[in-house]
Amino acid sequence: MTTTATQGPKGRPDPGGRPGVPPRTATHAHPGQAPGDHASPGAALAVLPHVLRTALAWTDAHRAEFALPDDVLDPRTQVNATLKPLGELAQLCSTVRAATAPGTSEHGVAGDLVTYAWEQVSRGDLLLDLLRTEPFAAYPYEIYAAFAGYGLRHEGFEALARPLTATRAWAHTEQHANRQLGLINSERRVGVVTHTDAGGVLSRTWLGGLSEPWTFEGPSGYALTHTVFHLTDWGRMPDRVPEKTDAYLRTWLPAWADGCLESGQWDLTGELLAVGASLPGPAPLELMDAVWPALAGVQHATGCVPETGVPVQEPAPDPYPFIDCYHSTLVTAFAAALSLRSLRSPGRTDRTTPGRERHTP
Repeated sequence: MTTTATQGPKGRPDPGGRPGVPPRTATHAHPGQAPGDHASPGAALAVLPHVLRTALAWTDAHRAEFALPDDVLDPRTQVNATLKPLGELAQLCSTVRAATAPGTSEHGVAGDLVTYAWEQVSRGDLLLDLLRTEPFAAYPYEIYAAFAGYGLRHEGFEALARPLTATRAWAHTEQHANRQLGLINSERRVGVVTHTDAGGVLSRTWLGGLSEPWTFEGPSGYALTHTVFHLTDWGRMPDRVPEKTDAYLRTWLPAWADGCLESGQWDLTGELLAVGASLPGPAPLELMDAVWPALAGVQHATGCVPETGVPVQEPAPDPYPFIDCYHSTLVTAFAAALSLRSLRSPGRTDRTTPGRERHTP
């Protein structure tokens, strides 16, 4: 089966190239300053419920587009056009359900979509077949972990995976550091001993090294966001973010988001907002109040959000091809659910209010 890394939109490797992302992302906002001249207090909360509801409604209405083809196990089948979108549906909707209140429509729709995805993989049987075919490929394990973290398990899959993940070959699979963090998080979800320490791997990532903020671009941006997602279990464990990393992100997220808005990188904008909502302590209010209204303005009336480019404003049932908007729409719902949780629960951790990273003007 043909496969690449399973984290970037449209099957691009993570980290990987993003056509359309300029060599640099404009950062004309000052460090720690939200995009735009002023952020209207409460602006994020004013738009977020509608953004979340309509993004989920679009996803639900297009669930058939996530269905797996009959030949999904054929070695010639492209994983990035079949299993990858379905795995993202399971992962992001399970987080939306965890972040929303029981009894709400959003909670119910998100849960229904995870159940749909589980049925598509034959309640785990298909993933077991994949694991037998590619025992040392990470993607079957990572997709399974998305379900396991939700409480959906398959005894046969875990019985085969347990000895495989205990091998030296598994522990020494060569991959980018942020991808290794994804595997560690998957191991945690499944409940096995992790093959290495997350802290040591974090230090080898672009984010963990507190890289010069002006080197931020498309590949490093997606590497950064997924480092945070893997570290925090997709926003569920904010306290796993070290204090220095927290301060660094609070300082530079506004400028990076400003650059993404300016260059029409809506998918990456959504991921940066999700990162902001995954930090320990209070929500970054100025960032959210400035950026969420802008992203809400990009969202089509149907609820979908394009990955990049000039947004379509005209009424249309399907303004974009599915492949060009499914990921960014899922990310928007994911980021909106985390942002609402963060904004409504300012005291969710015991960590004291974080400061800004020290920097030289």
